[in-house]
Amino acid sequence: MFDNLCTYVHNIVMKNLSKKQIIFFEKLKQIYNKKALASYDKIKEIFNYKSKNSIKQYIEILKANNLIIKEDNNLYINPDYLGASLVFSSVKAGFASVMDDKIEKRISFDEILNVNSPSTFVFKVSGDSMIEAGILDGDYIVIKKTPTANIGDIVLAVVDSEFTLKTYKKDSKGIYLEPQNSNYPIIRPKFSLNIFGVAIGNVRKIS
Repeated sequence: MFDNLCTYVHNIVMKNLSKKQIIFFEKLKQIYNKKALASYDKIKEIFNYKSKNSIKQYIEILKANNLIIKEDNNLYINPDYLGASLVFSSVKAGFASVMDDKIEKRISFDEILNVNSPSTFVFKVSGDSMIEAGILDGDYIVIKKTPTANIGDIVLAVVDSEFTLKTYKKDSKGIYLEPQNSNYPIIRPKFSLNIFGVAIGNVRKIS
């Protein structure tokens, strides 16, 4: 499987690199990601290479192919090569079809969901009260912290001192929280209801 991945990346993204150079680059990405690269000596130690010169040669080749860039006297992975590959076509969930689209860019879910923002939090979902909204037990829900919400938003709220993830609703009796599972009753606060934040994304690991 890794051989197939290397071949795919080699053909689509880094045509000028050998298989060994691609593996070296992928290891750099895993270890350093957005951080500045360490010294050649440190990389040699981490990668268990015998020669610092080999590290230097690899780095120079990656620089020549714009996979590594220099900023403020430090070396970084080019952010264009971080994140998953975004293919500009929809994926059909019905009959299979040949995907002939090219990879257009690299995307990072950190950037899409603004996970690096101090006002963004990720919580692990427990329970099945939101399954009809596609939020399952064990999912990771991304919450943007805000004290207000619009009717219909999925919110993380503090109801009578307890956290819960529900849909923010209102009727003639006032504000209430609605589960997205018909087996659960709506929640009306006895004493207080405060919005911690609004859901902006849901992440699930398939296997």
